Amino acid sequence: MTLLLASQSSGRAAMLRAAGLEFETTAAHVDEEALTAALLAAGQTPRNIADALAEAKAIKISSRLPGVTVVGADSTLALDDGTMLSKPETPDEAADHLRRMAGARHRLFSAAVAARDGAPVWRATGEAKLWMRPLSDAFIAAYVAQHWDSIRWTVGCYEIEGAGVQLFEKVEGDPWTIIGMPMLPLLAWLRTTGLAAS
Repeated sequence: MTLLLASQSSGRAAMLRAAGLEFETTAAHVDEEALTAALLAAGQTPRNIADALAEAKAIKISSRLPGVTVVGADSTLALDDGTMLSKPETPDEAADHLRRMAGARHRLFSAAVAARDGAPVWRATGEAKLWMRPLSDAFIAAYVAQHWDSIRWTVGCYEIEGAGVQLFEKVEGDPWTIIGMPMLPLLAWLRTTGLAAS
């Protein structure tokens, strides 16, 4: 049985590789913006939106690859006032997101859904709470200028496994959830299916 990651996230692929898993990756090409807008309009929570996006990716790919286990993953970020931030489209938007998070707490939800033959067979969602330290405008400008090519693909505009760790004064939650997937529950499930060594 083949394992496929329906994501182009380098962080998620690196986690699976580091765990010793054999897998392939592919992009799901789901319209995340439209789906998120529809889910928000329906009153869904950031946690449920992360799960729905992960499921949409897994189902889209698995429905055309019979017998393949496809893992979809997605992350959402919510400020303490409930506002959701998405991936930045421009460096200016990234700087704005960092200003809004600076000196405050936000919550990050990372979901993984496994699907087979077009139907979900397993799911899990992790939550992390992160306190970003106060950041000066000069620091934000320099950080975005130096790291834009990598942070543009991340909700929250940081890669905590790299230079982004300097943005924080405190985190609660496992590092894998922050990078993009609830790895420990995923590995436990993969062991039950024989896709990970037990």
